[in-house]
Amino acid sequence: MERRDFVAASAAAALSPGLLRASAAPGGAARRASGGTRFETGGAERQGPASLTPAVFAERRARAQDELGRRGLDLLVATPGTNFQYLVGTNPGRSERLIALLLPRTGDGVIVAPGFEVERVRRGSTVPDVQGWEEQDDPFALAARIAARMRAPGGGGRLALEPTTDYATYLRLAEAAPRYRVVTAAPVFERLRIIKQPAELDLIRRAVRITEGAIAATFRQLREGMAEREVAQILSGEMTQRGGSGGGLVQFGPNSSLPHGSPQTRRLEAGQPVLMDCGTRVEGYTSDITRTQWFGGEPPERFRLVYNTLHAAQTAALSLGRPGVQCQEMDRAGRRVIRDAGFGEYFTHRLGHGMGMEGHEAPYLVEGNTVTLEPGMVTTIEPGVYFPNEWGCRTEDDIAVTASGVEVLSQRATTI
Repeated sequence: MERRDFVAASAAAALSPGLLRASAAPGGAARRASGGTRFETGGAERQGPASLTPAVFAERRARAQDELGRRGLDLLVATPGTNFQYLVGTNPGRSERLIALLLPRTGDGVIVAPGFEVERVRRGSTVPDVQGWEEQDDPFALAARIAARMRAPGGGGRLALEPTTDYATYLRLAEAAPRYRVVTAAPVFERLRIIKQPAELDLIRRAVRITEGAIAATFRQLREGMAEREVAQILSGEMTQRGGSGGGLVQFGPNSSLPHGSPQTRRLEAGQPVLMDCGTRVEGYTSDITRTQWFGGEPPERFRLVYNTLHAAQTAALSLGRPGVQCQEMDRAGRRVIRDAGFGEYFTHRLGHGMGMEGHEAPYLVEGNTVTLEPGMVTTIEPGVYFPNEWGCRTEDDIAVTASGVEVLSQRATTI
């Protein structure tokens, strides 16, 4: 089964908590790891939906305007995608026809859209002012006129453009609004989205719970002779039954030695590991969990050693995690454990990444990243060891940084 694309508009994937003979700690239990740093694991799922109301999006746009002011920017332009959805509440999709949010540093935002799409966009949007353009019109001329009205009298300005906007749109916008200097809005959106608000954390927790249940149910259905794609379909179906949408990567035996899978599918045989890496999407927010289990009989000692080493590497990073710690220090803490166990050359990727509306987003727990952890950041902790053409093992859990440490959002499996 090939690697699923978390960044796509389709749902993200995730994996269950039940690694080989894993047992979860009681919901809400607090553990003190070696070193004395407190981290919480497996908090109980909140009751009821954490719906994102129009007030949530209004507050986000207000924070975006604050960011514009702090960075000396005058206008934010976002085309459809995750960042557009973050501010507006809907993602109408991109095409050759321009849809864009124009948000000035002060005042109300405006969405431009094709005339025949105005009602569809308005129904999903928390920005009430949606202005249409007709098929024979130049939509960039309309955007430029709106931008001119938003500009300070007699002045030019700096226009921050959503960073995944296509180059052709950038060129036409720059040509239509020459008094604006176009710069990237990447720092604005990264700052807005890197800290999760309580409602966002609730949705991520729900996604984690659905994912864990789906993974456990899928592991129970494994049978010799099943194909990776067949198991992946079961996994996705289990998520759907639990109220989410998602799926993930399923790898058997030698395919598990490739961190993101092989295009060549395998059938399950006794005496090999099964790796699942998947996530569920709930109201736009995702989980990302990986579990590895030995299928058929007792696992060999080498697998036990690797598996328990990865558990210890996770624990080392979790024990260090707290506000003020650099992202690279988290990677170093986990990597040191794996290196000391003699498997350093087989840990070939970063320790973790942020997640939220996308499966991979800032911050990244990787060497060279000096960004410091802050309360509200959500990341994965996913050490792995991969022996080429033999097998691989990865364990991945999701965490949220708190005021005093980290909360483990998923239920960690025990050692074996």
